[in-house]
Amino acid sequence: MTKTKEPTENTALDDAGRRNFLNTAAFAGLAGASLGLAGCQPDGEGGATSTGGSIDYGKYQVHPGQLDEYYAFSSGGHSGEVRIYVLPSGRLLKRIPVFNIDCMTGWGITNESKKILGTHPDGTLKYWTGDTHHVHPSYTDGTYDGRYLFVNDKIHGRIARVRLDTMECDKITELPNIQGFHGIFPDKCDPLDSAVNYTTRVFCGSEFHTPLPNDGRDLDDPTRYSCVFTCVDAETLEPRWQCQVDGNMDLVATSYDGKLVCSNQYNTEGGAVFADMMLRERDACVFLNVARIEAAVKAGKTFTIGDSKVPVVDGTQAANADPATALTCYVPVPKNPHGVNISPDGRYYACSGKLSPTATLIAHDRVLQWFEGRLQDPREAVVAEPEIGLGPLHSAFDNRGFCYTTLFLDSQIVKWNIEAAIKAYQGDSSAQVVVDRLDVHYQPGHGFTSMGETREADGKYFISDNKFAKDRFLPVGPLHPENSQLIDISGDKMKLVHDTPVWSEPHDSIVVRRDIIKTRQIYNMDDFPHAVKSPLDCRVERNGRKVTVYLTSQAPTFGLTEFKVKRGDEVTIILTNHDKVEDLTHGFAIPKHNINFIVNPQETKSVAFIADKPGVYWCYCTHFCHALHLEMRSRMLVEA
Repeated sequence: MTKTKEPTENTALDDAGRRNFLNTAAFAGLAGASLGLAGCQPDGEGGATSTGGSIDYGKYQVHPGQLDEYYAFSSGGHSGEVRIYVLPSGRLLKRIPVFNIDCMTGWGITNESKKILGTHPDGTLKYWTGDTHHVHPSYTDGTYDGRYLFVNDKIHGRIARVRLDTMECDKITELPNIQGFHGIFPDKCDPLDSAVNYTTRVFCGSEFHTPLPNDGRDLDDPTRYSCVFTCVDAETLEPRWQCQVDGNMDLVATSYDGKLVCSNQYNTEGGAVFADMMLRERDACVFLNVARIEAAVKAGKTFTIGDSKVPVVDGTQAANADPATALTCYVPVPKNPHGVNISPDGRYYACSGKLSPTATLIAHDRVLQWFEGRLQDPREAVVAEPEIGLGPLHSAFDNRGFCYTTLFLDSQIVKWNIEAAIKAYQGDSSAQVVVDRLDVHYQPGHGFTSMGETREADGKYFISDNKFAKDRFLPVGPLHPENSQLIDISGDKMKLVHDTPVWSEPHDSIVVRRDIIKTRQIYNMDDFPHAVKSPLDCRVERNGRKVTVYLTSQAPTFGLTEFKVKRGDEVTIILTNHDKVEDLTHGFAIPKHNINFIVNPQETKSVAFIADKPGVYWCYCTHFCHALHLEMRSRMLVEA
């Protein structure tokens, strides 16, 4: 395949050599699966590789004192966190600890964060690892409303919610009966009442088959393994219902009218080993009829699994053959699809082929027609299946009828026209589907457009999150940064305008217009029941071997210059920040006791620990706050 080489400085290999190095390994792996892939078209046949032409890079710079146009909320992968970048500069503003321990903020250390994360009876964390994959905000009127951000934990099957006014996690729930929680997406509208046009549910896919219940039975009989799909209440973050399905679920998408939620699926065979997962010619995109499922739940047509009290409905293909009563619809798509995304007009779902050089376009109204008994075969819901290149993974949309799909094997972004793809599927040989291609560096995974998962897609930027960086940045050892690339999609040709190195492993991101996000700068002290509201209230209270220290901070002093406890005491420190100045945060650390956390203006946090080491321990402020920051200390005196 002929490609136009993009000039770079200090390159060890040219673009073709770098891409061939990675693609050779990829093709070798695919050859082992005995699957053939059609080659992508050369330049001039179905769209040329874009060079971007002459680029004014200064157009994308954000100078000192200026603010960016967009927030980009990104999953942190196996760090267990969420990250906030801003665009177009690519600057990292904040890392939000969610499923991980963070010794700066004190997440996983303070009593408040431990309560959210979940603990064993002895107060130790139940889990201290996480794997965030997908982040999605809440909606009102089909666009982001700035209330919440929802994120999954693939390892331990948990869903978390981040408040966007404080950019901090406020709830975490472990889902029952699942393993490998991957896809997640909020709803945008109630399935029965269009007046409820905001997020009330969050849908969660389960990727790994397990015995149900997974309590030691059926270990050696994979034919009895299964998956369930979970609907979670957006406010309580508790499961409303679950639906047992065939196949492993990957990503999730929700319709704008609230009627359907879907997940692309692989391993519809239900295999437990690689060879058994590759037997069928096709897998599926499963659609769940939300109103019918909730009617079945209300009517008690459910069962439960193990100790879980969550009602479960049967959404397997065998139990849903009659469209008139079916809860689910399995639309066949090419083998091992990866990713499903809905267009901003709500008309189409795009499934990427991964092992097929195609994308499958499924019409929303045709899926509804199948549920109404007006289609003979679910496959009739497919309205286009264009050949776009090698290794399609994820698709995003602009506001002009174009779809942008990441090509993992080709290391490209391909821009294709939705209506032209439909015409070509109907037999119009003159329809030009692919209109542009752009080389990225290298092996793109997720791709996303500015406001592209809302009705307000603006068609300005596309972000390509690439799994390999290789020689794009200065070397930092065997573990390279990954490469998030900013692409201008506002014109006919895509333009690569910025590289941002990102810490492993960002999996998904969402680009939100900055005016949507309204944050708090100072907390309300009255929101904290245990707040120490006056420096005069600083004190030490003892109840047997339990000691509570009530403490305030106000730059540059703590409310107590010292406090005394005895060896073996169970000590709880409650600290309230009395400063009212924006950005004036205090830290609190105790040497040798694993205590370190911050308290923002007017906020209260607490920690509990055993004072098991006699001696003098200087409690000091870890977050620079004042010219006399180094002098901001208190002494913990532990008697032997």
